[in-house]
Amino acid sequence: MIHKAKLDSLTSEHFVALKNYLREMFSFCPPEPFFIGPRSSKLKFSIGIDPRRVENHEVIHLAKDALEWNRFRTAHSNVQAFMLSHDDKTIAAEVPLWLHPSECDENLLAKFQERFQEEGPLSGHIDLVRIEDGKIWIWDYKPKADKEKYASTQVYFYALMLSKRTKIPLENFMCGYFDDKSCFVFKPDEKYLRERQTMIS
Repeated sequence: MIHKAKLDSLTSEHFVALKNYLREMFSFCPPEPFFIGPRSSKLKFSIGIDPRRVENHEVIHLAKDALEWNRFRTAHSNVQAFMLSHDDKTIAAEVPLWLHPSECDENLLAKFQERFQEEGPLSGHIDLVRIEDGKIWIWDYKPKADKEKYASTQVYFYALMLSKRTKIPLENFMCGYFDDKSCFVFKPDEKYLRERQTMIS
């Protein structure tokens, strides 16, 4: 799902490649990556990310309003639809993504093969994409955000996949996950993660 007006206005200067990708997915989205290989939502390992908790972030308030709005059957659907309709920074929801092992650098490829234990591309769907302060924000709604152990791994790979698909450098992305009480954010810094990965068994 995309919000066409916000997509056009918020990506017109710096992120045309993102706008083109989101629009193209309606007519060209290869089905194969979503039927073979691992799913990003099932990743249950740490890659050394230490997210920062942000108190009183606006996405928390948006989630609260969305759950009170309660137009759909699931909390996810309510949050996605509400933010797409009522938040002036949310441009897309349920964005399809995939990543082939050959698209990973050497260090990540080793981690890919060791951890995923499956052949084929990694795939998934981003809950929400927002544009804020000149950055592309990748957000995942997690009903118990403060209990999450591996949400940062999942969201990192979402950012990496969108970077690869759009060819927008990862330095233009920020990541986070949230619910109606908590919010956690981090920068998907490849150098930091490479250093951290050497410390993780």
